[in-house]
Amino acid sequence: MKNLSFKAKVWLWPGESASWHFTSVPKEESVKLREKYKGLHRGWNSIKVQAKVGKTVWETSIFFDSKSAQYMLPLKASVRKAEGIFHGDPIQVKLKIL
Repeated sequence: MKNLSFKAKVWLWPGESASWHFTSVPKEESVKLREKYKGLHRGWNSIKVQAKVGKTVWETSIFFDSKSAQYMLPLKASVRKAEGIFHGDPIQVKLKIL
């Protein structure tokens, strides 16, 4: 599983500012990623990836959330602006593990 494609909704990190936007890698794929790439985990249980949403491609990391048992993909403001993405929108994501 070097490449992964999925559709998921955009959500806001809970808290006072609620300005960090994320989408979650589905649970089944998160479990597979956690097992296969556990040796590649960096700080905060992250895995370096190349992400693609619409026509926008960028390098980032996905972060494992132990509460949901899923990886979270942060969506930068520049990506959201370029693709017209807002909280609650369903988006198609392509990830390539780096």
